[in-house]
Amino acid sequence: MAQPTSTFLEELMNAARGCFALLVGNRQASTWFDFSQRGLIGSLIAAVIAIGLAGFGPVLIGVPLPKGAATQSIVINGVLFVAQAGTALLALRQMGRQDGFVPYLVASNWVTLVSAVLLLLSTLLGPLGVAILALVVILALATFINIGRFIVTLTPMQIGILFVSQAVGVFLALAVVAIIFVPPPAA
Repeated sequence: MAQPTSTFLEELMNAARGCFALLVGNRQASTWFDFSQRGLIGSLIAAVIAIGLAGFGPVLIGVPLPKGAATQSIVINGVLFVAQAGTALLALRQMGRQDGFVPYLVASNWVTLVSAVLLLLSTLLGPLGVAILALVVILALATFINIGRFIVTLTPMQIGILFVSQAVGVFLALAVVAIIFVPPPAA
């Protein structure tokens, strides 16, 4: 397990190594993440940064957004984060694997930050950005499976259950958000 680091930047660098290890299927990926309370808080900060990048990142790199779009993105991503964490907790609890929740959340939060950075880069690349978007989807799926395998040590069936529970949770959260953010009727 990663030793508590003295700075957020060091924790970020270790987590980036851990994300890469997850991506390539390295069984030692967990050694790069800090699963202590301090590491959990660091990963939550990473998730907040990722949500902020999703909302305001395009504006920071000069891509104009409609009024309120950044805030709406932040609210939607925040709701999705809560839905993902909540369904993971419920699924792991049903499997008797509550011990895996914090490690799952820590690794997932860092993967979320890496994904947010890649998605922001995809907006800079225009049509080539679509390829990066597709790559991010594939990478996210691979890292999800490897978090289940190497971080939480779930069986293939348990990984499938976790995936389905999160898909349902995110779908329901999107439905709630869609109801809340109903666009006004066209004039």
